[in-house]
Amino acid sequence: MRAVVQRVLRADVTVEGQVVGAIHEPGLLVLVGVTHGDTEVVADRLADKTWHLRILDGERSCAEVDAPLLVVSQFTLYADTRKGRRPSWSAAAPGTVSEPIVDAYVAALRQRGARVETGRFGAHMEVSLVNDGPLTLVLELDA
Repeated sequence: MRAVVQRVLRADVTVEGQVVGAIHEPGLLVLVGVTHGDTEVVADRLADKTWHLRILDGERSCAEVDAPLLVVSQFTLYADTRKGRRPSWSAAAPGTVSEPIVDAYVAALRQRGARVETGRFGAHMEVSLVNDGPLTLVLELDA
């Protein structure tokens, strides 16, 4: 499982002109990708890592300051661009596999007490953010 975590001052996700998820205060925007073999156990481990990642102001975590998270599924995180000019998506798990894993990731964050907003799985989304820092990290956990 792979996540791009961005420290933001605010962020939102729009689908067909409607805001479906937004955070209006400092927190994290998390783009999440799922590959073959990822499980709910991996999702739980990634949620714990994200929740306790000490990258907010004063080297604190979302867990410490109750900062919100905006989670957006993004299969393109598993693009393979090593050959040619057209990315291969074969490393990304299909939606029927990845959607429950992304849902498990969000549920694991909420079980830890996180305030989580989400995008809409499989939709064409417009993501807006104000990156704070900028600070962007890539987290990756193997199954």
